[in-house]
Amino acid sequence: MDDDLKTSVRGEILQVADLPTLPDVLEEVTRLVEDPDASTEAIAKVISRDQVLSAKVLKMVNSPIYGFPGRISSIQHALVLLGFNVIRGIIISTSVFDMMVQNMKGLWEHSLGCATACNIIARRAGFEDPEEYAVAGLLHDLGKVVTAVQLPDLHGAILSTVRDKDVTYLQAEKDVMGFGHDRINAWLARHWGLPPNIREAMARHHAPQLAEFYKPMACVVHLGDFLVRLFEFGNSGDDQTAYLRPEALLELNFKMSDLDKVMDEMAEQFIEVSDVTF
Repeated sequence: MDDDLKTSVRGEILQVADLPTLPDVLEEVTRLVEDPDASTEAIAKVISRDQVLSAKVLKMVNSPIYGFPGRISSIQHALVLLGFNVIRGIIISTSVFDMMVQNMKGLWEHSLGCATACNIIARRAGFEDPEEYAVAGLLHDLGKVVTAVQLPDLHGAILSTVRDKDVTYLQAEKDVMGFGHDRINAWLARHWGLPPNIREAMARHHAPQLAEFYKPMACVVHLGDFLVRLFEFGNSGDDQTAYLRPEALLELNFKMSDLDKVMDEMAEQFIEVSDVTF
């Protein structure tokens, strides 16, 4: 793909900021977070004004994904326990839920599955704030949805390529557009001001060995994505077996026995996670 076409695709992708599904609250809350004098209470108040959004956020934070099932009763409580980055990621993902369901069947379930796997993997690896890893997993395929909504013709061509050439969705994106959803994720994450660790994990989940600053998070999302595909929980756009980068296991210091334990826990949690819809 030549640079002009890439620039025009990027322009159209980034008009996603104008999508009606992203709540006004997000911008206001992001502003407040950057204000050192703003309290959690003030931020919670802004989110709570949007009752539909609040209900979605509370449903997500109380799901098994984050490890506090049924224990978080208010937005303020959620902010204190999970932190703003997690809540912001949840706001974005729940806001694009309808678009995801309409445009890519099975992708929501795949994203929930990946978030669940990332939390389990991060905890097993002994990392702090496993919820942030879960949110990176939740958002890792956002670029696919945005392409489907903003550029339906290209999306159609990508799906045809997956079918006709029997390749992965990522390879089909590269064949059609010259780059994949990982690149689009990097644009979106920067555009929405997501923190650098989540941004790099979204952009490098297919090539965690290239992550510069937050390799552990990129490796967790890479492994989570791989395991969810192995489970065939949801659908991420193709039915190929994903490639597992050995560097990811090395980075996390995981052996096969660790993977077995992670998969046992995933199997238990997936039964409950599959109920999380809006």
